Amino acid sequence: MLWFKQGLCFLPVFLVIWSSFTFITTYIIALFRHDVDVIFPYISDTGANPPESCIFGLMTFISACAGTATIYARYKFMEKLNEERRVVKPSLNNATLCLGMMSCLGMCIVATFQETAVTIVHDLGALMFFVSGVLYIILQSVMSFQAYPFGSSKNVCRARMGIAVLAAVAFFPTAICAFFVKQTTLHRNLDDEDYPFHITSAVCEWVVAFSFVCFFLTYIDDFKLFNLRVRTELAE
Repeated sequence: MLWFKQGLCFLPVFLVIWSSFTFITTYIIALFRHDVDVIFPYISDTGANPPESCIFGLMTFISACAGTATIYARYKFMEKLNEERRVVKPSLNNATLCLGMMSCLGMCIVATFQETAVTIVHDLGALMFFVSGVLYIILQSVMSFQAYPFGSSKNVCRARMGIAVLAAVAFFPTAICAFFVKQTTLHRNLDDEDYPFHITSAVCEWVVAFSFVCFFLTYIDDFKLFNLRVRTELAE
């Protein structure tokens, strides 16, 4: 059997490929249409104007759906593992599920409300996505160490923790520097007073986003170990 047909590992594989393709595609389209600058625009800037905004919205929504499915599958895997081994607290597993779902909801809000149209709602969605997402991968890293040696190897646990730390460290300059960015235009000049804050915030935003996406690559081996089935029961 081919590796990507084992268990549910196609879920994180699809999520990572699709999400990365979303970011790159909208950036390239926006760049060729001269809607953004070459050097590190905000991710949302690449999906602010049509037609890239339409593509960004649709593809990001699909990423959110794939993320929801992957996060739920991970939750059920840990729940089943916990039934047999009691490796993690059920409350911790439940908390990570809630955080993961909140992060996916934040993605949907970002995809639906463009920053140039409804800025406040867009920013709240982005904040929900980043805060919930970073907390999710941190708690998942902790759970991985608690569940070892069941499921993930030691190296995978370390990789998850490293990605989580990178995302957490990059999140703070993303949020703090964004607070000092006063201009909302898509094109920036080097002599803008707030340009250093903009470029720092934008670079760190890309780091956080791709850290969150790449974290799901570490799920591949775990997802080879199980399947989910839906059972239909008729009410009497």
